[in-house]
Amino acid sequence: MIVVAIIAIIMGIALPNLLGARKAANESSAISSLRLICTACEQYRVSVIPNSYPANLLALTIAGGAPTDFIDNVLATGVKADYVFSLAGANPNLVGGLTTWQAWASPLSLASGNRAFYVDQSGVIRQVPGLGPAAVTDSPLY
Repeated sequence: MIVVAIIAIIMGIALPNLLGARKAANESSAISSLRLICTACEQYRVSVIPNSYPANLLALTIAGGAPTDFIDNVLATGVKADYVFSLAGANPNLVGGLTTWQAWASPLSLASGNRAFYVDQSGVIRQVPGLGPAAVTDSPLY
């Protein structure tokens, strides 16, 4: 009986730390994925004619009708490491190319992460506490 009590106490102490580590890992993965999306958007822009940013995440797997590897297929589905990702290209120019884009990463739940993130063509990743969504007006990530 004492052994069971000791194990229960140890689990009570260790479990919150393990959950915190998982949240931190998910947030780190989301930030890295947004950096990858930022790079992929620039690579996409210079590879298509007329020069244009992608309209969505799926467009980063195909450029000019040909398959590409700007991002992996897991990230292109919009869910990775308990975060939901989305990307939207905007502001078409005279020849139909998109001149801006925005991307978001939000945790599936507060058990997945404590912050939501945003990035646009400026490359500045921004954060907001909670489920988000984050926006261009939120504080930058340092």
